[in-house]
Amino acid sequence: MTEGKVIQFRRGRKTITERHFLIEIQGVSKKEDAAKFVGKAVIWKSPAGKEIKGKIAATHGNKGIVRAIFEKGLPGQAITTKVEVK
Repeated sequence: MTEGKVIQFRRGRKTITERHFLIEIQGVSKKEDAAKFVGKAVIWKSPAGKEIKGKIAATHGNKGIVRAIFEKGLPGQAITTKVEVK
């Protein structure tokens, strides 16, 4: 199990995709290393103890960022918080 950090919603110039988030995994800085995490489960825990589960869908860019799709959209307060990658 490794830790990651929620960076931002997946977004375009005029659109935001609510269930898609960009995640930076600790110790990963290359696209090749991030590709190993595709298909793994991701769990975000709220301060109240509620868990929202997701799955890593693809890499994003060349700096080791991955895109995760969650079953429900995370709240805006989830940005810059930690997630668990199983």
